[in-house]
Amino acid sequence: MTLLPDASTIWNHDGETRDVWPGRHYPLGTTWSEESTNFAVHAPAAEAVWVCLFDEAGTEQRHRLSEHTLGVWHGAIPGVQPGARYGYRAEGPWQPDAGLRFNAAKLLLDPYARAVSGDLVVHDAIYGHAPGDPATISDLDSAPYVPRSVVVHDSFDWGDDSSPAHRWRDTVIYEMHVKGMTALHDRVPEELRGTYAGLATPAVTDYLRDLGITAVELLPVHQFFSEPALAEHGLVNYWGYNSLGYFAPHNAYSSAGDRGEQVGEFKHMVKAFHAAGLEVILDVVYNHTAEAGPLGPTLSFRGLDDLGYYQRAVPPETLGVADKPTPDIYWDVTGCGNTVDASHTPSLRLILDSLRYWVTEMHVDGFRFDLMSALTRTDQVVDMDSHLLAAIGQDPVLRHVKLIAEPWDASMDGYRVGQFPPPWTEWNDQYRDTMRDFWRGRSGGVRTVATRLAGSSDLYADDGRSPYASINFVTAHDGFTLRDLVSYNEKHNEANGEDNRDGTDNNRSWNHGVEGETDDPGIRAVRRRQAANLMATLCFSSGVPMLTAGDERGRTQRGNNNAYGQDNETSWIDWRPDDAWLDVYEITKTALRLRREHPVLRQRHWFEGRPTIKGGIKDLIWVHPSGREMAAEDWNDDSCCTFGMFLNGAPLRSPGPRGEQVRDRSFLIWLNAGPHDVDLTLPESQWVHRGEVVLSTNADVAVGTPVVAGGSLQLQAHSVLVLRQT
Repeated sequence: MTLLPDASTIWNHDGETRDVWPGRHYPLGTTWSEESTNFAVHAPAAEAVWVCLFDEAGTEQRHRLSEHTLGVWHGAIPGVQPGARYGYRAEGPWQPDAGLRFNAAKLLLDPYARAVSGDLVVHDAIYGHAPGDPATISDLDSAPYVPRSVVVHDSFDWGDDSSPAHRWRDTVIYEMHVKGMTALHDRVPEELRGTYAGLATPAVTDYLRDLGITAVELLPVHQFFSEPALAEHGLVNYWGYNSLGYFAPHNAYSSAGDRGEQVGEFKHMVKAFHAAGLEVILDVVYNHTAEAGPLGPTLSFRGLDDLGYYQRAVPPETLGVADKPTPDIYWDVTGCGNTVDASHTPSLRLILDSLRYWVTEMHVDGFRFDLMSALTRTDQVVDMDSHLLAAIGQDPVLRHVKLIAEPWDASMDGYRVGQFPPPWTEWNDQYRDTMRDFWRGRSGGVRTVATRLAGSSDLYADDGRSPYASINFVTAHDGFTLRDLVSYNEKHNEANGEDNRDGTDNNRSWNHGVEGETDDPGIRAVRRRQAANLMATLCFSSGVPMLTAGDERGRTQRGNNNAYGQDNETSWIDWRPDDAWLDVYEITKTALRLRREHPVLRQRHWFEGRPTIKGGIKDLIWVHPSGREMAAEDWNDDSCCTFGMFLNGAPLRSPGPRGEQVRDRSFLIWLNAGPHDVDLTLPESQWVHRGEVVLSTNADVAVGTPVVAGGSLQLQAHSVLVLRQT
């Protein structure tokens, strides 16, 4: 196949050297030894590949790889040391309609680079095609505008580090951003704020442990780059869902440097979290890359194996056929321009190699997969027997780490909540929507609310999974913060530069009468109570609770529900006590403490609505405000908004570690989402006679208040009351 045009006419080969040994075609990426550094890169259709090394002055030296084995170009170059910066250039056919976009004028990031130096500069040269002409190859050299890969040889001392390995039933997740967590933290040294090292400080680890967190879920830390379109608005990609380097810790979060130092700093952070009893879960974005659609920049994959890495809207074998001219259209179910083809063997290998690397070399404890449905597709159809799910399920390294799916993508058929196979857990957006609706008085009764409180058996019980398969959340990085959820009816995204068109309109929020911040003491009080109600409900629900960083303190984004480009105080946590919702913090901390201390509040078995022992009482009873058990007419009453959840602790259905019977105290959790105070009659039972209030968002009932079976209480409008057997 001839080049259109011949690449030799657009790229000067002067400066090429030939001191390259044959090397090995595995492992991919770079492997350093005292004698040489081996380079191996997958580019099966390329006709020539160069390793391009850069000295401190930025001068480029090119080394042509002469060996091509099983689709991998490889060679060993003597004298290349750790910290060296490099990239690849690949020469081959330029036939965009056939999915072939080789262009030796473009410096390419190594897909297996363990570290990345520098950032992306938006310029016409970063595109493989000529400006304004997608069919014509560009002869502009991209090297001055693109980041470099870095040779890494790290000798970090892990010492006696080991994963806390919390059981799923004991897990409490805290979703947070590396930079946003400490950028404004006054007790983190200024030079460490916004970095991996900043997260490793006691100011962070002690805070999380004291709150009751067991695992942090970090927004993307794979090397990512901002979309060129964001630069037009003077913004950057803050969240990081635009990955390109799947082995490299994002360099902007390193306080020590970007010539490999970020690797050691990340490991130090993980070690500090583990020492504090905290697991580290990474939010990973394998479903698309930062190269966007076919007219996006040529940064790595597109210049090495464009046809292999990205899915097409038509079968690849029909592209470029002379009698069937077909435009090269990417198949996009991610909303980001491209979809990685996880059924393509090299793509699948890269994902699995990356996952294993982060577990074995970086000691992380699990992964949350962004838009996971996009990665499960076989011939563009969601397939729960797909190559990736099968490979992870049998992998001896990966099958035992924490695996969380975001069980949808950007398409209609991609929504698969409740359908992922064991051992996967899932973000449960049905829990989120139900609880938001309940506490804003729009749930239409409590039948579905009760199902979500008890673990969402309608979604997870049919395939043998436990309640902890449901990752319960009320908010996440994407959408309103908890404070904004109770303060705004509408999104306010003007700062994003898209005329408030971006972000969802389905917020299920309630401003309680005034849009945004207010000085009205009544509205302020009910908002804080509602935020506390949502937090308490989340912590006491069966499943795994996930909190969003700062929600427990009343963090606000001023109504912005899509702050992905706001790398500023809109997104960062404000640690000053001035405007913090400390009452919400205390409720959250108390709820998590109770959950931790009482196994009845975090069971791994499904409730069965029957006694756990002969002659006992049911493991779960739904209680009407009158003190009786809820009846069919109550479940069908669309106006019902007050009920109790009795959890029997004597004994639990789950045995102890040696098969022994486990006994705990019983709990009665009351929820009133209605606008009126409700008189409660506490149920009478031969098993439970007395109790005490252990958590209350009810202004008139204090913690420590004694209660007796058959007695009465008044439950304030919009409040939660938790009673524990004494």
